[in-house]
Amino acid sequence: MSIDPSKAIQQFKLEFLRPGPPHNQLLSPLTPYIALCGEDGPVTVQMPFEHRQLLMRLRRLRYESDKDPTKDEQRQAEVRDMGEAIGRVLGQIPALLSELGNAAMEAGKLVHLRLSLSAFELSLIPFELAVGTDGFPGSGSPLFLQTRTPISITREIRRGRPLPVDWNRPPRILFAFAEPDGLYVPAQAHLQALRSAIEPWVKIRNPGMTKERVEDVKKILTILPNATLKQIREACAETEYTHVHILAHGAPLESSGDKRYGVALCNDLDQGKDIIDGERLAIALTARDSSGNTKFCPTLVTLATCDSGNIESMLTPGGSIAHELHATGIPWVIASQFPLWMSASAIAAEVLYRRLLGGNDPRWVIYELRQRLRTDASGTHDWASIVAYATVPLNFEDQVNAFRDKQIRRRFEVKFGRIDELVGAALDSAEHGEEIASLCKSIRIELKAWREEPEAMTFFNVKAERLGMSAASEKRIAIAYSLLAGSHSADSGEKSKWAQESKKAYEASREFYREALEVEPHNHWVMTQYLSITATPALANKTAFKFLSKDYGRWWIAARQIAEWKLNKATGENRAYTLGTLAELALLGVAYGGQNFDYDQAKKDIAHYCNEIQALLGPDEFPLLSTQRQFRRYIKYWDREEWRDLACIALETLGSNFSEESLEN
Repeated sequence: MSIDPSKAIQQFKLEFLRPGPPHNQLLSPLTPYIALCGEDGPVTVQMPFEHRQLLMRLRRLRYESDKDPTKDEQRQAEVRDMGEAIGRVLGQIPALLSELGNAAMEAGKLVHLRLSLSAFELSLIPFELAVGTDGFPGSGSPLFLQTRTPISITREIRRGRPLPVDWNRPPRILFAFAEPDGLYVPAQAHLQALRSAIEPWVKIRNPGMTKERVEDVKKILTILPNATLKQIREACAETEYTHVHILAHGAPLESSGDKRYGVALCNDLDQGKDIIDGERLAIALTARDSSGNTKFCPTLVTLATCDSGNIESMLTPGGSIAHELHATGIPWVIASQFPLWMSASAIAAEVLYRRLLGGNDPRWVIYELRQRLRTDASGTHDWASIVAYATVPLNFEDQVNAFRDKQIRRRFEVKFGRIDELVGAALDSAEHGEEIASLCKSIRIELKAWREEPEAMTFFNVKAERLGMSAASEKRIAIAYSLLAGSHSADSGEKSKWAQESKKAYEASREFYREALEVEPHNHWVMTQYLSITATPALANKTAFKFLSKDYGRWWIAARQIAEWKLNKATGENRAYTLGTLAELALLGVAYGGQNFDYDQAKKDIAHYCNEIQALLGPDEFPLLSTQRQFRRYIKYWDREEWRDLACIALETLGSNFSEESLEN
């Protein structure tokens, strides 16, 4: 699936440059910086801060433990004054004003401002506090909170070559927290936030199956209590974690007279404090093999740690913890540049992981997080404390949308897995029927929302894919209801009820396939599935079956021809799927082939296509298993004498048996 980036998120880069090395230079109003933005030429800007003055002002942004933040008027005034000063700096850049002005013309569209800072001293400036001046959207309001033109700001470092990003990986989360020397962190709140975030993808179990439930959770979420750096390093070397969430206190760290901030983890000896700098943490998180190549690298690291985005010192190379992790090659790092209230850190964990695992674009998530912290962490400036270092490749929108689609499908699979389990139990008992009905209803609601999203209304290939997925889901629902109708313990009323629901689902499946076919008439798979559903006993009795070739024979011929054309250029899995379609069309010839249909030739064709599928794929690869399941349906759920032998030949050639229970697509 491909989404036009110009219709999704508008992004532009703002870069500040100066001569010399990135470190060992202090802020001064006398230092000229070159600002580059958009297609306009460079402009020279000065920062209105003396270095010592800025450090003192930043200290006033640190919360006082004995003071209610809602009553700390001095800190609140400093937040406003500094935001206005930063806003005036940004207002000196005509290209930025122009870009944001143009973006304001498209309501509801997110603007992604990529801030590239090569000079360490500029990283001290909390640009996230900026208040929009005249000409900016929402003038007079915090620029990254205003709702007139949503703007999400991320930071990045200059690189010689793009950093590779693989956003579309099955999520696996490492949660490490540490409480050395009796320090307290809200580990339970963060754990609850992560558990709630992964819940839609955890297998649904019967009450009382606590042990099995825990094992299911561990497949997605690993917890390291009182974590040491060694434990984190070993965990990342053994398992490919896509997300790492670290909850710990920040602590000052001095090395060679240079003060920085580190993460207070536990040590290996007595669970005392071990303050870890960004460089050591980066090495632990990016496991390497014996040749020095990165073996596993998380896509995103979240640091629920005070000052994890705070550089503090300009004297030596190296930046904040977040800066170091990003420089080492971690694409996304979300941290805090100031102290963060514990309640705010739990809110951040809940919003970030719930939205990210749901497949939302992280740039929208960062914007939403600031909004949430502004409303729920009243009186604080935690919304501005959030700092995100990010790498956004050219195909990032495609990666995010592909990941989102997979996450939606995985949610469906969890629900259908539960339906499979309940149907198996309901063959002897109808007590699970209402739960199955509830699961089917929730699947349909989610599918409807998925079909009605803007991209599905705009792009034909997306619309056809989601209609096809809806059709396949209705087919599985129909099979589940038909099995309930055949339950030995169901009374006549229940049998009639479930049989009616099954037929309705089959009809809905056929209609969705028909709609998908109208959107993509050249899609041979959709056409084949439409013909398959139409020929099932639920929708075509013996009399109607005899007339299918007259009504749909040309469709069958067209589907075969398109599939054969596709096969000439198909390779790998695509070739296997096309071969499976051709094998199924050969079987459907008994319904649509008419008087000229050659039954013996169909047997040979099915054996030929299925033999080639086996030669292409291993025994556990999904295209092979999917083809086996489809042919098994022709025997288990759609049994007809006309095609029974053909389905048996397909299954025997594919190395399958007829007794495996599954409703999967």
